Amino acid sequence: MFVVAHISDLHFNGTRYNRRRIESTLGYINARADGIDALLVTGDITDEGSESEYREAHGVLYSPLPMLITAGNHDHRERFNAGLLGRETSEPVNQAEVIGGVLFVVCDSSIPGENDGYLTDETLAWISATITAEGAATPVLIAFHHPPTTLGMPFMDSIRQTGEARLAALVDRHPNIVAFLCGHAHTPSVTTFAGRPLAVAPGAASTLNLPFEGTEIVNRGQPPGIAFHFLDGVGGPPDGWRLVTHFRSVMF
Repeated sequence: MFVVAHISDLHFNGTRYNRRRIESTLGYINARADGIDALLVTGDITDEGSESEYREAHGVLYSPLPMLITAGNHDHRERFNAGLLGRETSEPVNQAEVIGGVLFVVCDSSIPGENDGYLTDETLAWISATITAEGAATPVLIAFHHPPTTLGMPFMDSIRQTGEARLAALVDRHPNIVAFLCGHAHTPSVTTFAGRPLAVAPGAASTLNLPFEGTEIVNRGQPPGIAFHFLDGVGGPPDGWRLVTHFRSVMF
């Protein structure tokens, strides 16, 4: 069984409150690292995209696990790249890596200066070329920040990823895409997209209310959470690949 720990929406902002939530979440994962294969972080690492927030994130974001990370709408591409990846560029934060026989394709769905999301044609072409180069026998997990479909949350649905038909078309070309993983909505949820599972990680910094849970958008009373994705059948034929997602809350 291949296991991915998935967190999102950390929102480092210099406050002890947010930092405690993030440290507790990472501590829970790291203490169980022997049973986990990879750590995925799907954006909104910082709250305002400032250099000081990236310095804080750099000092806290540690794991013995292979870590894959990308940006969200609260991030700043140049400062993200410089502060967390040590490179001077304004290019999208795209990353691909094979871990334990699974290809992770982690994409930057952010639009500089905007809250909604979009995968550029260049990023989509890179995704397709990356999957092709690895081969059809390798299971693929595609990750980004913004969900490419609605979740029944009016505010977040208004700033979701658009242009999603282009992303969905990749599944026809690459049937070894097993699932899509994202964040942004600050809620643990699972649905489907293009005939594949779409799993949304809980928010580390906060939870967002569903329409019937209150008039406020943000619910800071909920604890931070983690999604644990189990990918069964790795190393076997594609008809044996199956994703199972478990969610955990973390006391802090």
